[in-house]
Amino acid sequence: MPPRRIAVIADSDTRWKWGASVARRIAPEHALDALFLRTRATPTERRLTEIGIVPDTRREVTVAELVDDEELAAADVVVLATVGGTPLALTHGLGIAWEGLQRRPVTVTGYVGVVYEKMVDGLMTRAGTDLVLANSSHDADRFRAAFASVGVDPDSVVECALPFLGGEPYVPSAERPFTLTFAVQPSVPKGRESRLKLLERAAAHARAHPERLVLMKLRSLPGEHTTHVEVDPYQLLVERLAEPAPANLRLVHGNMGEVLDRTDLLVTVSSTAALESMHRGIPTAILTDFGVRGRGLPCSGGPSRPKAGGGVESSGKHGNHYFVHSGCLASWDDLDAGAVPRVDPAWAARQGVGKSDPYAAARARVAALAGPGRLPALRPYYSPRRAGAYLEGVLERNGLDEKGRPLAPAPGGSAGPLRTVVRRAARGGAKSLYRVGREKVAPVLRRWGQG
Repeated sequence: MPPRRIAVIADSDTRWKWGASVARRIAPEHALDALFLRTRATPTERRLTEIGIVPDTRREVTVAELVDDEELAAADVVVLATVGGTPLALTHGLGIAWEGLQRRPVTVTGYVGVVYEKMVDGLMTRAGTDLVLANSSHDADRFRAAFASVGVDPDSVVECALPFLGGEPYVPSAERPFTLTFAVQPSVPKGRESRLKLLERAAAHARAHPERLVLMKLRSLPGEHTTHVEVDPYQLLVERLAEPAPANLRLVHGNMGEVLDRTDLLVTVSSTAALESMHRGIPTAILTDFGVRGRGLPCSGGPSRPKAGGGVESSGKHGNHYFVHSGCLASWDDLDAGAVPRVDPAWAARQGVGKSDPYAAARARVAALAGPGRLPALRPYYSPRRAGAYLEGVLERNGLDEKGRPLAPAPGGSAGPLRTVVRRAARGGAKSLYRVGREKVAPVLRRWGQG
């Protein structure tokens, strides 16, 4: 009998970490197949090594290539670790391709981090899969209510937790210096001035506390493409400090869990590393120096700039408003004075932090669906009849037509889908063209050059 297999479709390093961690939680005995979508953020070898989950097989593919992929259709479970409209395009295309099968894979989707914006947008593109994972009881209640209101089966929502919450409980050690770790985010805060100011404050804290070790936990190398583009990496900004960096301030890479093993105080603006830290009982500070700001909301009192179509675009979208009730908000001044915040246990419990076996329900659901009997066809909420105009654009951007088939090459050339997205971007102006050039055209040109 061939080994049972679980396939993870991921489009970046962060989403591979989430999808592979989910796979290990719900099907630890299955062989793990990695299917990386070709994007600007396709995981590099260094990032895969740092994440530390090695698949049994791996390939780079496109959404259009997956609809006829026999190996994917033969998997027992498929985890869709993608965002935007890609989960919808995959559910639509794979649902049509697998409709005649006697046995099809169980499909799983979810959220890579905390859900503090565009909840309904994200849910509607995930609706129709067999399991939609919610990272907390708070999220599960919201997801089920939304699904029930629009006629999607609320039982497809399964409560769990972020899959990378783990590690040994925190125990202070006298054998090493007190270690403050700052979890860096590629785009929070945004802008060279703000990021340099943050680095200056970390350096000042290290100078004020020579007995401490201050680590800046980095995400990527300069120029390395990850989920979010890091325009002003700290590796370069450290050279611009007003004074040379103190010896006890260090920039480090590596697996976040291993860095947390030697951390006594985790500091961040809004990274999910905060939840990893809280789960282990490590004191955790959510930085307030740049304001407590929800993503996508105008910054009161801060600089802003006009955006296309009117209104203003926020100069800072931090997402740290999610932690308002955690009891962990603190400034660098607080930390300089010795603050070591501890998370409020009731808040942590509502966010799925501290559970002993959060994936038991998901494993049971997968086992029940994978048992005898034929699964119903995948039915996304967005269908040609319900939202044809929206669905058409999502499918087109992913190289599919309404029937779930790969788009035919344009007459006189072999790059039909690519030409289509470029043409659509041109209608959106220079900003859209830049984004498409970076995310769509550049990866294709690299592949052609390697061929």
